Amino acid sequence: MTLAEAAASADGLDDERALSQLRAQWDEELESAARAEDFRERAVAFRAIGQLRFRQKIELLRRGLDDSSPAVRGSALLSLERLSREHPKVVNDVRPLLHELVAHDPVEAVRRLAVVALRNGSSRADTIQILSSLASNDEEPRELREAAAKVGQQLKRKG
Repeated sequence: MTLAEAAASADGLDDERALSQLRAQWDEELESAARAEDFRERAVAFRAIGQLRFRQKIELLRRGLDDSSPAVRGSALLSLERLSREHPKVVNDVRPLLHELVAHDPVEAVRRLAVVALRNGSSRADTIQILSSLASNDEEPRELREAAAKVGQQLKRKG
C-alpha cells in the first residue's frame, strides 16, 4: 500500500482507533515524503495530512504553504481546510500566510483554495476587508472574485 492509498482509505474511516493506527503506521513515511525532492511526493504527503486527520502535523502544513510548487501549496491548503472545519484555530494560526497567498500567489487556483480555507477561521475585520477588496477588483479573475465575495459574506454573518 502506498501513502496515497492509505490516505484514501482513511477518508472513509469513522473508527478513531483504526485511524490512529494508520497515522502511526504512516507517520515516518509521511514526514519523509513531505521533504522529498519530487513535488508530486510532497503534494501527496500534504494532502494525506488532511485525509488522515493528522492534527499533530499542523506545523508541517505551514511549511507546505510556503512550498515552491503550486501543487504542494494546493495540497497543504486542502488539508488545512479539512482540519479547520471543526477547529478554527487551525486557520487562525496561519492567517497571515493565508492572507499572503490570497493576495499574492501567482496561481489563481492556489489563491481560491486559500480563500476557501479562510472560511473556516474566525470572523476578523482584516480578513473580511481583504476578501471584499478582492471581490470588487475587476482585474481579478471572475471565479476568484466570486469565491472571495461568498466567503466574505459568510464571515460577516458569522461575526
